[in-house]
Amino acid sequence: MPEQPHEPEGAIAGTGMGGTMDLGASEAATLERTPGGPLGTGPAGRPRSLWSDAWRDLRRNPVFLLSGLVIVFLVFVSLWPSAIASGSPLKCDLARAQDGAGPGAPFGYDGQGCNVYTRTVYGARTSVTVGVLATLGVSVVGSVLGALAGYFGGVWDSILSRITDIFFAIPVVLGGLVLLSVVTSNTVWPVIGFMVLLGWPQISRIARGSVITAKQNDYVQAARALGASDSRILLRHIAPNAVAPVIVVATIALGTYIALEATLSYLGVGLKPPSVSWGIDISAASPYIRNAPHALLWPSGALALTVLAFIMLGDAVRDALDPKLR
Repeated sequence: MPEQPHEPEGAIAGTGMGGTMDLGASEAATLERTPGGPLGTGPAGRPRSLWSDAWRDLRRNPVFLLSGLVIVFLVFVSLWPSAIASGSPLKCDLARAQDGAGPGAPFGYDGQGCNVYTRTVYGARTSVTVGVLATLGVSVVGSVLGALAGYFGGVWDSILSRITDIFFAIPVVLGGLVLLSVVTSNTVWPVIGFMVLLGWPQISRIARGSVITAKQNDYVQAARALGASDSRILLRHIAPNAVAPVIVVATIALGTYIALEATLSYLGVGLKPPSVSWGIDISAASPYIRNAPHALLWPSGALALTVLAFIMLGDAVRDALDPKLR
């Protein structure tokens, strides 16, 4: 008998639950053409990863897009403040102290006669620098220590857990008042070092929990059975699947570190004049809040907007990377 030609009307597709279903010609053709495919594959039949799905969700999230635009603008201002603000933030004229908005000074002048607009723009550099470098330091130190403790376990895990408990018991602001009050340097490095010193335990616990969960998966056991070294298992198999929670926490913490720097500078133990910082400007404008509220409003608003943008970005990243929220 001649072989019967295949008819699309008789196409059969798996339901993904052990059964089958009949498909019409149009449905069968659609499944063949769909880039995602019936099993969630990507372009050219490649399976989609967590990161590709997360990026797809982020591009459709208006919260991510809005906060991302704000952060890009802040980074641009931090790198090239002179592009939107002329003059020096240290140039002050006491004859214009507490004056309102005027030509060249849309935000007015503070109690020392300094241009509030110029100082607000240049203050973004300090805040973003401290936030980014502190977050990088905390993420690296915390991730390495937490990953090693979670992977090897035993006595090292117990020791690290007790050390993190000790650091969690230290109030952050009080610790800053004690530690930074004896520092005479007027750079950002003591502030960054303090944040890394007290901030790594949080990231360490997140990384430890993620590694403990990831190392129990079958692909890790298979790699170990094939003779893969501990370093290869950590870097090639565990780290890519355990880094998502660390990224989420670090993104949200970045805004917290910016607020912490402003708080410490406001209290007089962080950055000190002649450094330009939103915390310094807020502290200097506080006594003149009745006569010159604009000197306090603008740096405070810039600080609040920056912290809010990073927190919103972290929330959007968390929603995209957490499979439970899909």
